[in-house]
Amino acid sequence: MRKHLVDLTVKEVTWLNEKYALMKLTDTHPLPEMFPGQFVEVRVDHSSQTMLRRPISIHFVDREHNELWLLVAVVGDGTHTITHTPVGGVLNCMLSLGNGFTLPTNEGQRWLLTGGGVGVAPLLYLGAEMKKRGIEPTFLLGARKASDLLQLQEFEKYGRVLVTTEDGSAGEKGFVTNHSVLDEHFDHISCCGPLPMMKAVARYAAQHHIACEVSLENQMACGIGACLCCVEKTQEGNVCVCKEGPVFDINRLTWQN
Repeated sequence: MRKHLVDLTVKEVTWLNEKYALMKLTDTHPLPEMFPGQFVEVRVDHSSQTMLRRPISIHFVDREHNELWLLVAVVGDGTHTITHTPVGGVLNCMLSLGNGFTLPTNEGQRWLLTGGGVGVAPLLYLGAEMKKRGIEPTFLLGARKASDLLQLQEFEKYGRVLVTTEDGSAGEKGFVTNHSVLDEHFDHISCCGPLPMMKAVARYAAQHHIACEVSLENQMACGIGACLCCVEKTQEGNVCVCKEGPVFDINRLTWQN
């Protein structure tokens, strides 16, 4: 897929809590083609501490309003600078990068989309594209506490939403792999979140012979496979996550070994 380097205008910034910001970016031209699971590399301007771009998952693409949504977790100076770009300001973005999630071809299949923390970000666009194809997925979203659950009303537009919290303040108490919905049958699982969570979901999927894809969150400095920061060991050898992924079938990874 062709890569684009574009200056996008910040249209709206909404703080969902003290750590997470929802940014809506737009352009005077129609936005390029983007698929669920892909990401953008955002240049960090006006920061003396951040030299490299920051990889951010595509949260949603609103074609009606020509908007790209980014769900950004503030974890350092780079993401702090990005999220404090004023409305009307410009973010230079390289997009669309990486390979995304598999989309369903059979309307009779049951899909589970599970994520934790900022890992829920790519699942909104994935769920929206699934609904266009006649499948209403089940979202299983995990967080430490109720206030860390993000965008639930948006997810509810596209499927059933179930949650877990580690402290039991919302949904079922525990991790996503403890949720009772896993007693149901699913044909496919798509997952993104903290590495221990993804490995636990992958083990569950393998044990129950369910097709499963995970979106890895290795550090990705360049986004095009040049810097070798994001190398991951696979059954075929080492690959760059930014170029070969970030989405991988779990059978390609060495986790089950």
